[in-house]
Amino acid sequence: MLKSQKKQCQICGTAFIGRADKKFCSDGCRAVYHQNNKSADVTIVKEVNKILKLNRSLLVKLNPNGKSVVTKEALVKLGFNFNYYTNTITTKTGNVYYFCYEYGYLYGEDRKLVLVKSK
Repeated sequence: MLKSQKKQCQICGTAFIGRADKKFCSDGCRAVYHQNNKSADVTIVKEVNKILKLNRSLLVKLNPNGKSVVTKEALVKLGFNFNYYTNTITTKTGNVYYFCYEYGYLYGEDRKLVLVKSK
């Protein structure tokens, strides 16, 4: 059987008596604790998703037919961020395609990019 111990709430500092593993004086303090921890993670995820969504929309806009060629500078001017992509595919010949969901690109010659859409 667990012994009751006098403890202090991690959120508001109120003293309370409860199980040895209890950390909060109320459901409200427990909820605040978990919301604070979750909000930092959610903010990062939202920022990354925003960048990925913009990257994808630019690839969709510049690649209406499923395959096209653009310059890297054209994508940079529109706000494309090359540090963010969802996955890569390496072909048997060693070419690496970078994808933002189903739209991707391959670095070509003369700072050109081949835009593709996966099937």
